[in-house]
Amino acid sequence: MTGAGRIAKGLALAGGMAAIGSVLSRPRVREIDAALFADVNAGHGPAADRVFSEVTELGSLYAAGAAAGALLLLGRRSAATRALSAAVATWAAGQALKKVVDRPRPYLADAEGTRRMIAKPTGTSWPSSHPAVLTAFTRVAARELSLGGLARVTLTGLDLTVATSRVYLGVHYPTDVAGGLLLGRSIAALWPTRRA
Repeated sequence: MTGAGRIAKGLALAGGMAAIGSVLSRPRVREIDAALFADVNAGHGPAADRVFSEVTELGSLYAAGAAAGALLLLGRRSAATRALSAAVATWAAGQALKKVVDRPRPYLADAEGTRRMIAKPTGTSWPSSHPAVLTAFTRVAARELSLGGLARVTLTGLDLTVATSRVYLGVHYPTDVAGGLLLGRSIAALWPTRRA
């Protein structure tokens, strides 16, 4: 994809994220979001509980740092530094957006109806940082490493699994993780590539 194409894609993804953020106050959107949240958060057995509890932290800055370290050990310095810097920038952008939107987390909005399965995260709910950070890291790393289609699909599956885990574990609504995924992808698309 050309530089102009990536910029257009990044801006379109950012527009989609902004659209989600702008409709969160609408009662019908909140109703649908809460119903989807309840379906996912209801639990689907001990195996699902275990998988989602274990995979969720792959979206943390700690995991991004560890992945960047692994890339450095493999001699892929450019991929490591670019992917990690995109992840950190995404986290910072997400924290700023959380302050603007100031949406309460599901377990605060409905303490009795929410199954919170991990420690209380800091900050507000929208957008979800874990899928944003992971998506920014995986998209930039995939581009820097010139990964093929199958590898990129696999990484997208990982991004979506971490996003689902945040809803399943009771700390985010579906629109939170959708906003996070779009934030991560938009920043990754706009992130500069290495010069040949």
